[in-house]
Amino acid sequence: MADGTESEQAAVVVNGNPPQLTKSARKKLLKQERQAARKAERKVAEKARRRADIERRRREWEESLAAAPSAEAREEMLAARRETRLERVGKRVEERGARAERLRRAAEGAGQKVVLDLEFADLMRPNELHSLTQQIMYCYAVNGRSTTPAHLWLTGCSGEMGTQVQRIPGFDKWIIEKESKSYLEAFADCKENLVYLTADAETVLDDLDMSKIYIIGGLVDRNRWKGITQKKAVDQGIQSAKLPIGNYLKMSSSQVLTVNQVFEIMQKFVETKDWKTAFFHVIPPRKRGEAGAADDEAEASLGDDAALEGTTNGDHPEGDLEKSSDEEADDDDAGDEEDGVSKKRHCVRSENGKC
Repeated sequence: MADGTESEQAAVVVNGNPPQLTKSARKKLLKQERQAARKAERKVAEKARRRADIERRRREWEESLAAAPSAEAREEMLAARRETRLERVGKRVEERGARAERLRRAAEGAGQKVVLDLEFADLMRPNELHSLTQQIMYCYAVNGRSTTPAHLWLTGCSGEMGTQVQRIPGFDKWIIEKESKSYLEAFADCKENLVYLTADAETVLDDLDMSKIYIIGGLVDRNRWKGITQKKAVDQGIQSAKLPIGNYLKMSSSQVLTVNQVFEIMQKFVETKDWKTAFFHVIPPRKRGEAGAADDEAEASLGDDAALEGTTNGDHPEGDLEKSSDEEADDDDAGDEEDGVSKKRHCVRSENGKC
């Protein structure tokens, strides 16, 4: 993905030869390629480590089984293992049910309304669309884990973006509002309650209002389209606001965050009513300035949670999602042949809510 302004990405035609990238654009491209290569290497190494761990645990189990003093002892070991696995499966089913119930209550009016605006698909490249899809998946996962989930909406969910999200496993069963039309159409009767969250807004949020419908722009563009979400809000005559990052952090780089980071900050604020806690819980340390780093050290000594604003950038959580799913698979693969219990993930969908 590109990571700069249009002028930096401009191609130059020399003596009628094919367009050439500027020096700045070449440097950015090389940096992105190196980062992508390192990321791929890390993913391969982590997957190999997890698989090796599975094999180690399987060998240890087989050795323990072989060392049993009698056939009766082996049967007891197998029975205890089956029982443990059945208990774990039952716990997961119970947790899924509780999560679904929390999401249903949020959709019935208990949750803060949050919209992910997916009308920018034509401005993104294929890999950026993929990144946004991963961020949407992460938002849904975060919402499901929350004790106070939001009433989450996807609007403009059509065309290429609609195709992308339909490829998500289990998407049709998600408890989430899915609208092919825009948020202006979906909330035509309460337009005055719409608030677009954008780093370019002048208004700073002090609190989240349950009567408001907060919109997060679904745009992964590496800042190619600067100011586009603020312009959209102004053109449509709706309110805009930004999270109070500057009141708590001095960013070491851009204040523009991913869709999932903005959403998770909002969720953490709903839980804690503390912006600082929300920012430090979500914002990566590499994006914080010296003040943030100093606060990190101080709060770490007290055992507090440490870990911001805007719409999106190119960061995405594929690694976290893959790690989570792989770890669950690892639990199931390490010698589960004897229990024969099938484990499937199920999400559920609710009917469209009202303003």
